[in-house]
Amino acid sequence: MNIRKTLARAAGVGAVTTAALGLFSTGAANADTFVPLPGGSITRTLTDGTSVHVWIDGESANINPSMGSTPLHRNAWASATAHVHISGKTTATGGHIYPGYVVGCQVNISGGGASASPSAGASWDSSGNVTPSASVGTSGNLTLGPGQAQAFYVLDLEKKDDFGGDAHKTYTPFTGNDGSVAWADETIGLTGCAGYAQARSFVSVEVSTDSVISWVTLWGKPFSLG
Repeated sequence: MNIRKTLARAAGVGAVTTAALGLFSTGAANADTFVPLPGGSITRTLTDGTSVHVWIDGESANINPSMGSTPLHRNAWASATAHVHISGKTTATGGHIYPGYVVGCQVNISGGGASASPSAGASWDSSGNVTPSASVGTSGNLTLGPGQAQAFYVLDLEKKDDFGGDAHKTYTPFTGNDGSVAWADETIGLTGCAGYAQARSFVSVEVSTDSVISWVTLWGKPFSLG
């Protein structure tokens, strides 16, 4: 199966990734399960009065519970669009959008990931806000044991660094008050988990103003990987 992972390109007020949806029919014995997801919305007011609205729509997942023909293999393809809108009396001129997923094996990730003790990835505070770190990968092919969770980013954008070399960014920037990024057929592959497994999306937005730099994180609804 040819799964196409798309990259985001900054354009106008935001960045939009487009991709053709893959085909998921592999026969009745290995039929995929389509899971429509509700997305979500969150609005936070920063200390200087800046209002940041983040929302996810068009979210779904196609689940294949045994891609490797054993209970230890799960596979899913996830799609969604993330948006951000900045309003109020603010000096913000844009920001950065970090979309990703957290995957857990026999661990409760319904509380925003904070209790999942991720083996690698972003830092979660007690409110479920994510501060992305350089250690978070961009590959959704994970190996997890019981009680482990791991985050990964959707985006892997190539750009030139200050010395002309290739650099990879896990965010898309936006200017002005609005930004967006979409992804289709993002692979989530899990190996090694003999028990129940879950995944959930997150979108973390960094906004900078003259007086504050802050993160606002929206979590999607957890869904079973089988």
